Amino acid sequence: MGNLVIVGISDQQVAYPPDSLITYALGSCVGICLFDTMRRISGLAHVLLPQAFIGSDRHEVYKFADTAVEELVRSMERQGCARLHMIAKIAGGANMFITTGKSIGERNVEVVKNELKRLNIRLMAEDTGLNYGRTVEFNTQNGSMIVKTAGKGNKVF
Repeated sequence: MGNLVIVGISDQQVAYPPDSLITYALGSCVGICLFDTMRRISGLAHVLLPQAFIGSDRHEVYKFADTAVEELVRSMERQGCARLHMIAKIAGGANMFITTGKSIGERNVEVVKNELKRLNIRLMAEDTGLNYGRTVEFNTQNGSMIVKTAGKGNKVF
């Protein structure tokens, strides 16, 4: 068994087997797990908001879904991965507060999906929406995503 690589909010990590990637406290945030099926390299990003805004700190690319997905892909490509072999699994995007219109969580999920589509990366699984937080653990050996929720059990994708 390898190390547990922690991914914080507005952060990303790339890992190799036998390590696992984990991110905590996904409420309206979205965790994006990428897996290169040929090289067996994995990446995980934890995005906070849907889109960067004018004046955003250029060092905060993982904070925003519209910049984090592409940068995570680039990080994996620097490790020898190819988009052709990448698949994605996502979790989070909950509506944690009563809102009118689309919640931040819904907008986060929408932007993540649009970016994955734009980059030609197949979305293979998701556990998004509703009104509860999640923790995501990603197994770099087989590309499985374990979603843990308080009071709702664990799901494996």
